[in-house]
Amino acid sequence: MGRERVLIVGYSTRAFAEAAGGAGWQCASVDAFGDLDQKARVESLGLVRDLDVPYSAASAVTASRRLSAPCVAYVGNLENHPAAVARLAQGRELLGNPPSSLHAARDFAQLRRLVHAAGSRVPLTFLPGETRPRTGSREFLRKPLRGGGGEGVRALAPGARIARTELAQERIDGVLGSIAFLADGTRARVLGLARGLAGDEAFGARGYRYCGSLFPLGVSDRALERLDAVVQSATRAFRLVGLNGMDFVVRDDQPFVLELNPRYSASMELIQRAGLTDLFALHADACRGSLPPSLPSPAPGVWGKAIVWARHNASAPETRAWLERDDIRDVPFPREHIRARTPVCTVLAHARDVDACRAVLLASARSVERALAPSREPARASSAVPR
Repeated sequence: MGRERVLIVGYSTRAFAEAAGGAGWQCASVDAFGDLDQKARVESLGLVRDLDVPYSAASAVTASRRLSAPCVAYVGNLENHPAAVARLAQGRELLGNPPSSLHAARDFAQLRRLVHAAGSRVPLTFLPGETRPRTGSREFLRKPLRGGGGEGVRALAPGARIARTELAQERIDGVLGSIAFLADGTRARVLGLARGLAGDEAFGARGYRYCGSLFPLGVSDRALERLDAVVQSATRAFRLVGLNGMDFVVRDDQPFVLELNPRYSASMELIQRAGLTDLFALHADACRGSLPPSLPSPAPGVWGKAIVWARHNASAPETRAWLERDDIRDVPFPREHIRARTPVCTVLAHARDVDACRAVLLASARSVERALAPSREPARASSAVPR
């Protein structure tokens, strides 16, 4: 029997497509970028580059009909668009959470009730239509209800109104983290925890934008037990399958759950690099109802990734040599125009501890930035890759 073939769709599919290839699957993809390294590895459609179509969940699903595969999977931001996922799955096996699970898992009111029932906490949060009482000196953030990656998150001024498409959430000081888990609809198995990097100016990021992860993240047994309780409850309540992630902030051994991401998440690439090489096969098996009896321990050290954000309009160098490097991914095409405050590429590292891993990531980011040339080319939304 030949290798199974899967089509992966979403905003940035490279890491999940790489996981599929590493697990022995044939893969095709549709995403916003269609980067140089993606096209070197799999059959790939980049919406803007290849079709001159701005990225949206709907346009990605429409374009997916150009590629054949008996199985489909998705990455962010399709979890916010259950109707698009339903269209994607028509006539194909869906390796991921179905629309009914997405509706429930991305409903913050349901998630809040579940977290409280599981004995854990969420930051003080107000949804559209809920009255905000006086909250003293607490700081709040305004977040899109259909957000992802920290996009659109910003400080909420005292007394300001939030839109019907937003929620207001208390800002919690602590360590930003994510927990990755496999689920079969009734049970879950934790894969690991990672520290999240957001708005780190050292990598050119601003505000609360996601810009990388460090794996593993150590937390107390008490915090891990609380997170696992939420993961198990969410799996049963929302009938979650396959790979899922949950973001949190941990303070004084108390995790505050921020959101549930019912799909492959960015930090999972590091779990794969740390030794779980058949990650995609485990995802497919879990979607089909089978969890592994055990998992290998991760390799020693700390594994890191960082997204390098452009500080100014820039032009990529001759990047074909980057394809030979194992520490760089999401490679732009040679001489490609890159808009300010958009991603350039992803750098990867492995070192003995957190400080050493971060230092390697910073050195790689600086090297990428030095290679960029200034550009004054105007960015045209209809034809410039949205970096």
